[in-house]
Amino acid sequence: MQKTGIAEKTMDGEFAEEYDRFQRLEHTMDKLSKEAKGYQNAFRALGAAQSRIAETMQLFFEDAPPASFQHYQQAVQHMDIKLKSDAKLLDYESHRLKVRKLVEKPSDDPQRLPMAEKEADLARDMYENINAILVQDLPTLVALRVPYLDPSFEAMVKTQWRVGQLAYDHLEGIRASFPSSTTDDRRADTVLQQMRSLSICGNV
Repeated sequence: MQKTGIAEKTMDGEFAEEYDRFQRLEHTMDKLSKEAKGYQNAFRALGAAQSRIAETMQLFFEDAPPASFQHYQQAVQHMDIKLKSDAKLLDYESHRLKVRKLVEKPSDDPQRLPMAEKEADLARDMYENINAILVQDLPTLVALRVPYLDPSFEAMVKTQWRVGQLAYDHLEGIRASFPSSTTDDRRADTVLQQMRSLSICGNV
């Protein structure tokens, strides 16, 4: 039993090192998953805010809103912004069985000690097998973070591009319904000048 204690101590050191690396990776992946979820919620909030703005702007029109605003409202309503992000983490259970030190005591059952030794050896073998698998697989799992994160990051960038392209396509289609920016500036200046001329506005 003494020699197995040395082997187990060596294996424990390897396991502790690999498990520590895995825990750090797990913590980072949990944080990444949380931030990705927040990123997804931000896109959804943006779409909801655009819809609310369109609904609020409609309150300014006593009668039917102009065609340009109707086109904008329709474009906003047609934008379906969905962002799906999956965070897949490998979960495993480490099994550790403790081998009890056998103390020879006088017993009426001569099979008691051999049976206890057999059970202890079986427990040790199970522990060493499981520990060896974990020590072998954990570095592989940690190494897979790059092949996993690279396509995940690429998918996020493509999603950003798709959302931006979707918004551009919908709004670009209604640009003809609005006057040019120069015309808008002139109209805004005219309205501001009219507001300044009102006595209620003072010296604004």
